[in-house]
Amino acid sequence: MQVSTMQAMLIEQFGGPQVFRRAQIGRPQLAPGHVLIDVAASSVNPVDTKIRANGPGIAPILPAVLHGDVAGRLIAVADDVQGFAPGDEIFACAGGVRGLGGSLAEVMLADARLLAPKPKSLDMAAAAALPLVTITAWEGLYERGALKPGERVLVIGGTGGVGHIAVQLARRAGAWVASTASSPEKARIARELGAHEVILHRNESITDGAMRLSGGEGFDLTFDAVGGDKVLPQAFSATRLGGRIVTIQARANVDLAPLHDRAQSLHAEFMLPPLLYGRGREHHGEILRKASILVDAGELKPLLDERRFGFTEVGAAHAHLESGQAHGKVALINDLTN
Repeated sequence: MQVSTMQAMLIEQFGGPQVFRRAQIGRPQLAPGHVLIDVAASSVNPVDTKIRANGPGIAPILPAVLHGDVAGRLIAVADDVQGFAPGDEIFACAGGVRGLGGSLAEVMLADARLLAPKPKSLDMAAAAALPLVTITAWEGLYERGALKPGERVLVIGGTGGVGHIAVQLARRAGAWVASTASSPEKARIARELGAHEVILHRNESITDGAMRLSGGEGFDLTFDAVGGDKVLPQAFSATRLGGRIVTIQARANVDLAPLHDRAQSLHAEFMLPPLLYGRGREHHGEILRKASILVDAGELKPLLDERRFGFTEVGAAHAHLESGQAHGKVALINDLTN
């Protein structure tokens, strides 16, 4: 007999990390163009914590299952889906926002266009750490930023979730890469990821460091993985005349006059519109397919926090990320069947 319910971590109100609770909910039914995933792992992104805390906007209707990143095995595939079969191991960023169920459950319904084969060299938790941040860095550098080989790239926040992928992708593309870091330990990590030089922003400003490393000219492309009122203006001043700035956090009260005066271009990178509006989803799958190949070739790797959590500990995982103490991505293993 087909099982009609499943375990999930649910929120019934928006608020702090304590709002998650374990619940029995209806199991999703297979739909055209979709697959059912036996969820093995997920990861926490800042957008997940913001949705949990702030509510309406891009949040799903309550009660809701959150989180977009997922890795697992397919248990059912719609007849009209090509290229996937039950038993395939996949990874994706496939839900947890308005109109889409999330991955903090035993089973997830997902649009097959968003999926890619999981890298064979990674376990499920490591694979689940990659989708959102990889798509964001890929689109930001290669599409919004139009990165070219030989250019000078500054990654602000180069050991964070998106930033650590951006450092690797920029280096792989043949750029000369600098990163910011908050400590000597994070500077060491940035260099291991591929940064040629590091700006310790607690010792010197991002602007001063950028001028020092670029001979006073500024960088061709600045990838700002931090954003906000204080950092985004420094991204402008760290970039050369006519250069490009890509930011993943453009919600800031900043004066655009310096941008105008230096004939620079500013690009906002946000990877969620295909999930929210249903258009361009196949592009996410294409990016992750390419990324999977790079991972297995040893050219791309996730930076994982040493602490791993179960789904039943998702509140603690959110608190850990929000504390600022996490190093890299915070991964979660599905323990709902235990």
